[in-house]
This record gives sequence, C-alpha cells and structure tokens, in this order.
Amino acid sequence: CRSGMTTICDLPEDVLVELLSLLPARELIRTCRLVCAQWRYVVDLTTLWKRKCQREGFYLQNLDRSISDWKIFYMLCNLKRNLIKNPCAEENFQHWKLDNNDGDKWKIEPLPGPHGKGMPDPEVHKYFVTSYGPCFKSQLITLQKEGYWNQLMDEKRPEIVVKDWYAARFDCGCRYELTVRLLSEDYIVLEEFRPEPVVIEQWNDAMWREISHTFQNYPAGVRYIWFQHGGQDTQFWAGWYGIRVTNSSITIGPLTL
Repeated sequence: CRSGMTTICDLPEDVLVELLSLLPARELIRTCRLVCAQWRYVVDLTTLWKRKCQREGFYLQNLDRSISDWKIFYMLCNLKRNLIKNPCAEENFQHWKLDNNDGDKWKIEPLPGPHGKGMPDPEVHKYFVTSYGPCFKSQLITLQKEGYWNQLMDEKRPEIVVKDWYAARFDCGCRYELTVRLLSEDYIVLEEFRPEPVVIEQWNDAMWREISHTFQNYPAGVRYIWFQHGGQDTQFWAGWYGIRVTNSSITIGPLTL
C-alpha cells in the first residue's frame, strides 16, 4: 500500500470481523485466509464465526457454553438438510433403488389413501405402499458428495439423525422394517440401527407413526450412509395392502437446531 493511505488493514479488528462475516464461508477459508497474517488471524477468530451464526439464524444465546468450535458449528448448520432424496414420492421412484419389488410391487398413492389417515405434516401429500410380497427400497448417501469432508466426520463425528414415518391400512395387517448402516470407504458396516420389525394387526387405528434414531460417538471412517425400509402385508391380499412409508430423513449436524 502507498505510504499515507488508509487501507482495509487499518480498520479496527471488530470492524474487520463485521465486514468479513458478510462473505461466504468458502471464500473466507479458501481466499481471505491466504491474504495476510492479519486476515488469517481474523478468519480464525471465534467471534467471526459466531457473528456469521447470528446473521444466518443459527445462534442461540444458551449455546454459548456448549459450543467448543463455532466454525465447525456454523459449517454443520449451513450444511444441515435432509440427505434422503425424494422422501415423499413427489418424483415417482427417482433416487430409490428397489431392492425387493415382489407381489404387486411398490406403488405410490396420495394421502390419506384407502382406509388411511392424513399425516401430521400438511406438506406431505404422497406415500409409498407395499404389496403382499416383500418390498424394500434403499438409498446410499455419499457423505463427501454432500459436503461432509472426511476430517469432519472422523474428528468431530457430528450427530446423524434418522427418521421415518410408517402406517397401515385400517383393514389389513402388515409388517414394517428399517435398516440404517454407517459404512466405511470399503463398505464395511461400522455401526447399524436395525430395530425389531413392527407388526401391525388388522383393524388398527391407521395412524402414522415416526421412528427415530441418533448415531453418536460412532467409529471414525464413516463415508457412506445406507438407508433401507419396507415390508409387506401379512394377509397376502392382491393389491397394495402393505405398510405405507413416507417423509424419511437423514440429517447431520447439531441436535440443538
């Protein structure tokens, strides 16, 4: 800089924090941090990342003492979304692999469906329904493709929350199953959630129920998440009388949000 001229480097630290907090995280880390020692120092400040959390609605005052790394907290909040694609059948069977498609096969129906009830979430309008033969479908999530880098998963091990919704028809019994696996680079199972199958009797209440599980303190090396659900009816009736599933989700990040 020419002598006698005021530059951005002459700004007080709190003003520089305020200005840099306006920039995208990617630019802060990949570009701004490399400008000079002062900018590297400011980009690494807890106050900058806390300010970004405030700007984007991730900050709650009661979190102050529980957050050890505000930069990672911001990154996780910014990335947090449902990693299951097409969870509510709005795109037919796109993104799903039909592992078993027996009986009269998988079908999509609009809510509430024959002898069914509506979902608690008014934004959900469709569901997948099974038949009298085993019907299972799955998705494989590649964490790096979704923005979760290896070092983050190995060192921070953020919570992985799995949720699924299932229901039966009032007039037919059915069976529901769910399996979720955390896999290594070589597809070795590092941890698994596989609850006992749910068997619903005929003449049930047809209510939608949520199942949920949180993976915590899992082994290092998680690179994929495999999600599979499905089932069948227990009376072997032709048609689509089996378990209904929709609104599946996998999210990674702070449980506080």
